[in-house]
Amino acid sequence: MKFRILSLAACLMALTARPGAAAPPPNVIVILVDDLGYYDLACYGATEVKTPRIDALAADGMRFTDHYAAAAICSPSRAGLLTGCYPRRIGMEVWVQRADSKRGLHPSELTMAELFRDAGYATACIGKWHLGDHPEFLPRQQGFDEYFGLLHNLDAVETIYFGEEGVPLVRGDGEVVKRPADPAELTRLYTDEAIRFVTASKEKPFFLYLPHTMLHEPVGVGEDFRGRSAWGEYGDAIEELDFHTGRLIDALTDTGLAGNTVVLFLSDNGRGPGRTAEQAMKGNKLTTWECGIRVPAIAWGPGLGIVAGREHSGVVNAMDWYPTLASLAGIRVPDDRILDGRDLAPLLLGKADSIPAPEAELSLNARVPLRRRWEPVGEWKELFTRAEYRDAFFYHGSEGQLAAVRSGPFKLFLSPAPTLYDLSKDPGETTPVRGPMVRKLRGMAVMFQEEMNRDARPAGFAE
Repeated sequence: MKFRILSLAACLMALTARPGAAAPPPNVIVILVDDLGYYDLACYGATEVKTPRIDALAADGMRFTDHYAAAAICSPSRAGLLTGCYPRRIGMEVWVQRADSKRGLHPSELTMAELFRDAGYATACIGKWHLGDHPEFLPRQQGFDEYFGLLHNLDAVETIYFGEEGVPLVRGDGEVVKRPADPAELTRLYTDEAIRFVTASKEKPFFLYLPHTMLHEPVGVGEDFRGRSAWGEYGDAIEELDFHTGRLIDALTDTGLAGNTVVLFLSDNGRGPGRTAEQAMKGNKLTTWECGIRVPAIAWGPGLGIVAGREHSGVVNAMDWYPTLASLAGIRVPDDRILDGRDLAPLLLGKADSIPAPEAELSLNARVPLRRRWEPVGEWKELFTRAEYRDAFFYHGSEGQLAAVRSGPFKLFLSPAPTLYDLSKDPGETTPVRGPMVRKLRGMAVMFQEEMNRDARPAGFAE
């Protein structure tokens, strides 16, 4: 109840601002949890954990039921979120950027952080990076004024490159804060840093990207949270994340910033399948079954007019947040940027019940999706419209391959043979169906492949 009261107070602050005064640019916080599964919060059906603070964000904001990460694995997913592009468009679709990788997010890409920094925002990345550890790929070279966190994972696949010293917790461009990093401390430390940044930036609009290391293996849990859940160490870590998310929201209120801040709460990929009869979807991280890539997503900002208490079941994805947040901040995406995301601002603000057509121009960056190639030819020309193609979601596997395509409720797996499911009737993907949608979605997949073959940009490669 405390959280509800604070949110109401934030709304009243926004409504009672001086008449005629120019509204200050909104602050933006993007919280990205690692490996949080679709059913793993109470507001998404979990019964083994208590997540009151995150549930309150959903109750006072918009909760998405059909939100997709950019990929089913860490690095491509983060690349898609920060650039508004399918990872394949920017050469970042394959696996992860470990310490043996020369690949990284190309310096020529305009990240969300660069977009906001160029508009006068203070920017910070606090948490796990995983988009390249060579100097030209580091967070401070990709638009972030500040960095604190881990450039890598802490699992055995990556720690092997760091020997007995272990993976360092770093600040800036490489100042070692602690080595080896302790997974049990990270959620608290990241939140401490986030609160410090928010407090220090209250005189200037800020963009904070908070990609938590948890819940990636090895799961670390602070002493105060061990044994609290009914789901072992993993559940305990979720409850710790919930607590520290609440701390950050409280800090916004204490500094008077809650009424002018939008918060996104997302996951970078799925984790595992449902655990009850009501949780029908299946799949694990790395797969393109629904639970491998469909993830929780909550948008909160009652003081900015984001609709409260609404559930949206349309198909949205991580790439959509780039143009959406830019529109909410009054920032126009430069004309030379080709993105795959759509502007959800009218949906968030209650101006539309679904994602409006770009031609309606209901928001600042509405027309950005029209920059994508649209040259239907031959067999596919009459099968689907530009709007259907724009609103489709293209699933990529962890090795970068195009694996499936979804349009409306229909999902077509492409290999080893086209297999169609109606997710509205069969969310567990158990019974294939037949019909003209097979040809239609196959056509979308072929056109998407052609678009990427012609328009994809390279990743960066260190010498």
